[in-house]
Amino acid sequence: MDGSSTVAPVRNGLTRRGAGRAGVAAGAAAVIGAHAPGHAAAQAADGPVAPRAGAWRPWLLASGSQLRPPPPPDRAATEAELRELKALVGQRDGAALERIRFWDAGPAPYRWTEAAIEWTQVRTFLANGPLWRAFALVTAAMHDATVAAWDAKFAYNRPRPTEQDPALTAAVAVPRSPSYPSEHAAAAGAAATVLGYLFPADVEVFAGMAQEATRSRVEAGVQYPSDAAAGLDLGRRVGALAVERGRTDNSDATWDGMVPAGPGQWTGTNPGGVPERAWKPWVLAAPDQLRPDPPPAFGSDALAAELAEVKDFARTPRTTALALSWQYGAYGNSAGIVHWTREASRRLMEARRDADAPFAARLYALLAVGLYDTWIANQEAKFHYWTARPNQHDPAITTVFPTPNHPSFPSNRAALGMAPELLAHFFPGDAETLRGTAAQIAESALWAGIHFRSDLTAGTALGRGVARLLLDRIKDDA
Repeated sequence: MDGSSTVAPVRNGLTRRGAGRAGVAAGAAAVIGAHAPGHAAAQAADGPVAPRAGAWRPWLLASGSQLRPPPPPDRAATEAELRELKALVGQRDGAALERIRFWDAGPAPYRWTEAAIEWTQVRTFLANGPLWRAFALVTAAMHDATVAAWDAKFAYNRPRPTEQDPALTAAVAVPRSPSYPSEHAAAAGAAATVLGYLFPADVEVFAGMAQEATRSRVEAGVQYPSDAAAGLDLGRRVGALAVERGRTDNSDATWDGMVPAGPGQWTGTNPGGVPERAWKPWVLAAPDQLRPDPPPAFGSDALAAELAEVKDFARTPRTTALALSWQYGAYGNSAGIVHWTREASRRLMEARRDADAPFAARLYALLAVGLYDTWIANQEAKFHYWTARPNQHDPAITTVFPTPNHPSFPSNRAALGMAPELLAHFFPGDAETLRGTAAQIAESALWAGIHFRSDLTAGTALGRGVARLLLDRIKDDA
């Protein structure tokens, strides 16, 4: 069940990038006293973590109880497992403690979001649409696996091993939730299954990582072997549902190659991402649900004023640097899923929510699903209007970097302000900073000379519309 020899290079690589960011969760049992908006009332610092999360609305399952595992082993079998567990704990060595520390560095889904970044941006490269899709599938699967695990946890209420035998020494803070099934194993089974579907050449690597993550909780002394096995199986079953969705999400859509012609229309060849306007969304009823009203008409005074704003903008070294940074930083994904997933992880750790696996799983999934749907909706609008870029109206306009090869209205980077808007809801103390960052990202497109003001306004409104739909979707979750 170990698999550590198979995945050590991967785990060590993630450690170098993630250890400083996540820290060691020595105090992982502590959480902030009050839930962010949209969550249950404040719970006592020593109370159970998210006891009603098993009833949260899932993305792939009909309910959290749909795949509820059978009851945990009986008393006699549990006592036998406890003896096995004590023997295993007594054999911990440096390698075991490193595995434990690595997988305990954040909430159960954390290491898998980092693995998704690793495979989509370092080991290979997925462009925007496929990247959003990959993260949505992985995080939605982990969300539902966590919800299903919480349903079973509080249905069976199995005590943790250290509650059964206080002499047992845990290597990490003992989670404040029932033991069966393992939440780390559930997240691992779900993520590894989906990542194996997305990157089939490495399916065995992901399976080995899942085995290691699962075993680490047993080695840590906080879960029984049967907890781990049940969680891993549960996660794999949820992951299979995500894979099935991936096979039917219309991501194989094609385009007829016809670019409409006319005054004020975009001109060029092979624009990026046209078929993505037809992909299946998660929260939107249809890709065109939030389509903005038309931009200023060609030849209008409004368009002339916007063109003048772009042409007359006085660039400074700072505006140029920011425009370049938001275009090319973080693997060329500064305004998107890589940047905002890591911002979510940082805020989870800072707010001491790293012990709250359901909260983390929900946050990661909302971000990824929201960015995916925002992208689809923005692509739909772009290729509905096919509007020209500023330098296509006036070739004298220079740009800070090459103009993206697709229409102007609305702005993608402005629309992706959906993510900081969502984070502002869950971390209201950071709302001003987050919204300020979103505004800077949007403005940087005008500073770069690649977008009009109306592109930014429409994109921002579209992204906020997706955020509202997501928050409305979870408003009834206790």
